[in-house]
Amino acid sequence: MKMKVLKQAKPVTAADVKALRKSVEEILDRVREQGDEALATYSKKFDGFDGPIRVTQEQIEATKKELPPHIIEGLDFAIERVTAFAKAQRSQIREFEQEMIPGVYMGHRLVPVDSCAAYVPAGRYPCLTSAVMAMAPAKVAGVKRIVALSSPGKEKRINPAILYTMAALGASEIYCLGGAQAIAAMAYGTQTIKPVDLIVGPGNAFVMEAKRQVYGTVGIDFLAGPSEVLVIADETGRADYIAADLLAQCEHDPEARGALVTTSEKLGKEVLVEIERQLKDLKTHEVARRSWEDKGDVVVVGTLEEACAWANDYAPEHLEVHAKNAKACLPLLTSYGSLFLGEAAAEVFADKVAGTNHILPTSRGARNTGGLWVGHFMKVITHQWVNERGVQKLAPYSVRQAEFETMDAHRRAALIRLTNKL
Repeated sequence: MKMKVLKQAKPVTAADVKALRKSVEEILDRVREQGDEALATYSKKFDGFDGPIRVTQEQIEATKKELPPHIIEGLDFAIERVTAFAKAQRSQIREFEQEMIPGVYMGHRLVPVDSCAAYVPAGRYPCLTSAVMAMAPAKVAGVKRIVALSSPGKEKRINPAILYTMAALGASEIYCLGGAQAIAAMAYGTQTIKPVDLIVGPGNAFVMEAKRQVYGTVGIDFLAGPSEVLVIADETGRADYIAADLLAQCEHDPEARGALVTTSEKLGKEVLVEIERQLKDLKTHEVARRSWEDKGDVVVVGTLEEACAWANDYAPEHLEVHAKNAKACLPLLTSYGSLFLGEAAAEVFADKVAGTNHILPTSRGARNTGGLWVGHFMKVITHQWVNERGVQKLAPYSVRQAEFETMDAHRRAALIRLTNKL
């Protein structure tokens, strides 16, 4: 594939990764050993928060009273949309039991996990609908215990809109707690916090590294953060739309990534100019500029087919297609968290209220998984039962295989069912 690079992101060094892993490992170890004491220490150190971490019912009720009606209306709309989509997804997966061969019956059941933690980031910005994205599918799946966590903001409490959403979705427990220490608490438990079976939700590099390190002790959805967007565009793309969408991701975090792969060098250069123009009056320009300068890419390729191939290798969290016939690209695209076809389908719509989940894999995770959905909260567990006809069919093969493997106890376990003796 021939391509021309108009702008390239700076690489992440091995030293950066090593330092991050060591810092997170220290936090996890301390929480595992010291429990509540470590949580209090880190909350004060990182968030300047030294109050009780568990949110009371009184705090929840007070929050409802201070939120403007239009904010509540918007959050309720988001809850409705995300819940509706999760229900639609749930309706497409079913239990079954079937006779696979004479006398051998097999099936699977859909059983929700007993407990999960919904991590809602709120460090730089209060991500109002991240609670919806994490909790609504869990609720639809039937999870009994849903623990909600979010870090204290400038007011040294959970953002009122986030807290309202957590309560509206029926959180079993709510904790004012963030960062790697929150992930540790959910994985290992403390004196006052019972551990969970599954942790979901996006976060910064420290949160993602913590999820990576606790995986195995606890389940995780995937690594979701920092944010990414890739735009595919042909010569019909609008530079102002594309620049706006790239910057919308860049403002998330200095580590966020925005990229454009286009068949038009002219458009690529126009987007570079347009980004600079829009940055001038962007209120979040400091974060967005740093992200774009360090992590931004603009690449020119020959055809849309080549652009799609480049996108599949990039495997972005969010993928937009700004092309004359955007839907024609659909069969060619295989690796993305969520796809937005056509310039009208702004990523921000799904980020806020559309209904598809905005908790999505990053760092090329889309090569092997999709975004958060109701299925993440459900175990597909198999069962079987066998009658005499089935024994006659299965046992001879099992005996011969066990003999070849020299696994004598296995041979006997199969043989006794075939002959009723050893």
